[in-house]
Amino acid sequence: MSRKPSETAVTAWARLIRAQQALLERVEADLKEAGLPPLGWYDVLLELNRVEEGRLRQHEICGKVLLSKYNLSRLLDRLEEEGLVKRQPCKEDGRAAVVGITAAGRALQKKMWPVYEQAIERYFARHLSAGEAQQLAELMGRMIAPPA
Repeated sequence: MSRKPSETAVTAWARLIRAQQALLERVEADLKEAGLPPLGWYDVLLELNRVEEGRLRQHEICGKVLLSKYNLSRLLDRLEEEGLVKRQPCKEDGRAAVVGITAAGRALQKKMWPVYEQAIERYFARHLSAGEAQQLAELMGRMIAPPA
């Protein structure tokens, strides 16, 4: 017999989803106000910038980004049009593509970070003590761990 969530758990769930939506909307608004592209662009550029070679296969990017993955191919098309990434055939697998960050992509990611960093502080971090942030990180880590 399956267990039903408590009313408190349902309330916590709803608030978590609403908080995520509200926070992302606020960050997007701050980026737009600063004349910068959407957070999804930053997310992809950050993941490419984090790897030493600055290159990942498209499916690897999909597994690393924080935001919506359903539109990744179109997002990569747009980033490539803007000269922020470059796709090349994968030497090991001709069907796959490797995406590499360009110097312009690195510069844009670096330019976006201060706006994003301030938004994280303003809308999220300032509401939490260091201990609460640690506890929340641990709790959310349990939520994203693979199901047992």
